[in-house]
Amino acid sequence: MPPAMTDVLDIWAVDSQIPADNSITVDFLLPTGTYIQLDVPREATIEHIKSLLWRQAQAYPLYSVLGESDSYMFQCVNQSAVHEELEDESRRLCDVRPFLPVLKLVARNCNRSEKLLDSKIGVLIGKGLHEFDALTDPEVKEFRSKMRMINEENMLKQQGLSWMDWLQHNFPPEIEATGLNNAEDKLHRENFLVVIRFETCQDIFSFQITPDVNPFGLNELAIRKQMTNHGKENEEFNPRDFVLRVSGKQEYLFGEQPLIQFRYVRNCVLNGIHPQLTVVQCSTIKEMCDQEMSAIGIALHRKISSAPLPLPPKRRTIFQMTNSIWDINVPFKIVLVRGNKVNADETLRVQIRAGIFHGTELLCEPVVSSEVSGKNDLVWNEPLEFEINICDLPRMSRLCFAVYGVMDKVKKQKSTKNVSKYQTIRKAGKVHYPIAWVNTMVFDFRGQLKNGDISLHCWSSFPDELEEMLNPMGTTQTNPYTENATALQIRFQEFSKSPIFFPAFDKLQALLQIWAKLPPREALELLDFNYPDQYVRKYAVGCLKEMSDDGLSQYLLQLVQVLKYEPYFDCALSKFLLERAQANRRIGHFLFWHLRSEMHLPAISLQFGLILESYCRGSITHIKELSKQVEALNKLKAINNLVKISSLKMGKNKLKDVMHTCLKQPVYKEALSDLKSPLDPSVILSELNIDKCKFMDSKMKPLWILYNNKMLGGEPVGIIFKNGDDLRQDMLALQILHLMDLLWKEAGLDLRVVPYGCLATGDKSGIIQVVSASETIANIQLNNSNVAATAAFNKDALLNWLKEKNSPDALERAIEEFTLSCAGYCVATYVLGIGDRHSDNIMVRESGQLFHIDFGHILGNFKSKFGIKRERVPFILTHDFIHVIQQGKTGNTEKFSRFRQCCEEAYLILRKNGNLFITLFALMLTAGLPELSSIKDIQYLKDSLALGKSDEEALKQFRQKFDEALRESWTTKVNWMAHIVAKDGRS
Repeated sequence: MPPAMTDVLDIWAVDSQIPADNSITVDFLLPTGTYIQLDVPREATIEHIKSLLWRQAQAYPLYSVLGESDSYMFQCVNQSAVHEELEDESRRLCDVRPFLPVLKLVARNCNRSEKLLDSKIGVLIGKGLHEFDALTDPEVKEFRSKMRMINEENMLKQQGLSWMDWLQHNFPPEIEATGLNNAEDKLHRENFLVVIRFETCQDIFSFQITPDVNPFGLNELAIRKQMTNHGKENEEFNPRDFVLRVSGKQEYLFGEQPLIQFRYVRNCVLNGIHPQLTVVQCSTIKEMCDQEMSAIGIALHRKISSAPLPLPPKRRTIFQMTNSIWDINVPFKIVLVRGNKVNADETLRVQIRAGIFHGTELLCEPVVSSEVSGKNDLVWNEPLEFEINICDLPRMSRLCFAVYGVMDKVKKQKSTKNVSKYQTIRKAGKVHYPIAWVNTMVFDFRGQLKNGDISLHCWSSFPDELEEMLNPMGTTQTNPYTENATALQIRFQEFSKSPIFFPAFDKLQALLQIWAKLPPREALELLDFNYPDQYVRKYAVGCLKEMSDDGLSQYLLQLVQVLKYEPYFDCALSKFLLERAQANRRIGHFLFWHLRSEMHLPAISLQFGLILESYCRGSITHIKELSKQVEALNKLKAINNLVKISSLKMGKNKLKDVMHTCLKQPVYKEALSDLKSPLDPSVILSELNIDKCKFMDSKMKPLWILYNNKMLGGEPVGIIFKNGDDLRQDMLALQILHLMDLLWKEAGLDLRVVPYGCLATGDKSGIIQVVSASETIANIQLNNSNVAATAAFNKDALLNWLKEKNSPDALERAIEEFTLSCAGYCVATYVLGIGDRHSDNIMVRESGQLFHIDFGHILGNFKSKFGIKRERVPFILTHDFIHVIQQGKTGNTEKFSRFRQCCEEAYLILRKNGNLFITLFALMLTAGLPELSSIKDIQYLKDSLALGKSDEEALKQFRQKFDEALRESWTTKVNWMAHIVAKDGRS
């Protein structure tokens, strides 16, 4: 075992000091009251441990009272201090990680197969389903019941899929949007070479094909060639009995579109690479399809001990229509009963502010309670009346509360203990300090006006901006951690014993029902917090249904964040996302990870957990694949923790040996092999190349993991695992770069952008794609200079490196790639205000494409030192970049003029889509990104795109920024020199 040590008390840590035989002493509690202590293998499965226990139990009293072992399961207390039932006995003990090595044997009290599925889903989503079962909330029960019925209907439909439909669902082909530029024109006119392999034999053929050939046409050419070579040219065959697969990936090319429209083929041809394809017999696909259909069949015929709860009756009964809020023409009023566990200084007086909001609109003046002294149990019993009648309340009204301390200004200096670090309000000689906030809907999920007593557990963290100390954009879920949370007890009015409902939709919004559909991109804006009405949002979702799967994937990041604006679980957006995810495995994959990565946040863990549960129940054949990814990421996190702790005690070389020793352990090697990449489910991470795995030198010690590709024709695959860095901002920046690339291509401009893969997978953890055959500018400069201090000023270093990596014939193409990509990133980094640009986060591929990495600072949040901005240029355009663009010829103004023209054209294209960028950033305000927390942060984007100005004015502004980047490029080189010297000193 590795010699380093993390925590003596953590017996499950990768480096824990356990006996040489790798055993753990476990205490077993049997239902007979018998206690047995037993040493068991740390890496044994629960099933194996149970068999060892059963063998041992035979020597103890009351063994004969026990039933069959299959009628029992283990329980433990897990790392979250929650009882967990270990129904899935294929899990290893070291992966279960009980809080203490104590296992309790209990009788199974329900259908085992259903319990096993619940256990697998709970482990997968990071929240035990027994927590949902224990909730008495009728909204939770109704949503789960409804989703179960929908999922069963979907699985019945899936059973009727043909193998080709199944292939479309599981491996949807990636079709590239075609542009109108010269490069695209050329693609659709010129023949290109394709290399074909056969899965069942060693035959490899090359074909020169025309751009209009589709996958079936290429199948026919390849199979006919193979049969001719084997003397079977007269045999009958059907090209539709075969499918093309991208060599080295689980990505299939099928359908009637020309091959050149498939993203993989198009990118290969544009990069001067021959597409590598493998011919697969459809019987292979049918076998995979049949296995999944069998699993679906078993799930559908599973006997469930308790039937799902029936759905509630439709709301529009005569009785309900006569109990409408429109009949209640009195002011809305609540009673503030009491509060407790207020975390405030004893010298402060406590006050409550309440407001009614519809979106961001305050419907009337906030109401303020009287001031009460005390710390724990505060009693008001005070009515709070609002200047709005009940009949005038919108359906999505939310009641927002702020708890705050009041202090006289003169006393401020005397006692500041426990004073809030958030903004304060100064009024009438007093200072108000926010303590907690909480929101609740005025109407429940059925549209019923709330009545009676309700307890609200508050939140103590505040956003940067508050409306009268209220937080209307915050969640309407109360704090689940009730033990230490400030609590308010309020009482809603009761007008009668009968429920009072908001009027039905057909009595409202007649215009909305006849609106024409908006283009999907425009409809996204209607999902902003400013449009809370559920029917407006339903209309917007209806517009999104016209969006292609590729288009939906482009905006999935924002749509998941927008779920946080939805106050009810059963909404049009959640159902839409689940429907599309269950119809397209690729969308389902990323929906799962976008939701799963935020399950640690208590404000949304219930909402996201319920959606994840529903997805898993409707996609049971996806569970095994996703579980393998979750397990692998847990192992990478354990290795990263080991490296971090051990780095304090040993040198780099010895630490690398420790890492390799860990990776060679069977339990780690198995978990990290043969899984689909979370970054791209068409990529198989098959076989670890342990000798080339390493950790990086930055503070969080990211892991660099390399895989050999066992699939035919596959190249090695590299991923970087980060633990301790929030990758969500990088995800946003890369998503916007991808969108810019798409918009430029739609306008006929391909700027060869490289939006590499990046995925947040958990609390400050995630993975990044390694871009092969690429190097940082810093390393290129260091390797081409004898003195580190002058490396940054070596203008020939970059061009020399490209010459070294490319043949004379390919060099011109590489320079063209560099020119286009440099233009794209100059414009993109300027518009997005990407900061912290140094020579270690700008890279170049051997093919010439320049690209940026590490987007920790966006929207103009540039680094500064001693109050002086270290970055004084709007974007990076150094003389060595210009030297490459001009092909090493100082007077080559024609090439530079074309580069400048590309930049200007790219900028104007982005301006035309300015509202889309503003919308996408606004929809991310709930993500909790440090540099995108309020609408003010988006002002940078409006300024950089010069929105509100004419194209001429905007172009003038951009040209000034371009000239400034050229004029001040020397400051960039000075910063880079300091960076390279520091880097050289560390190495």
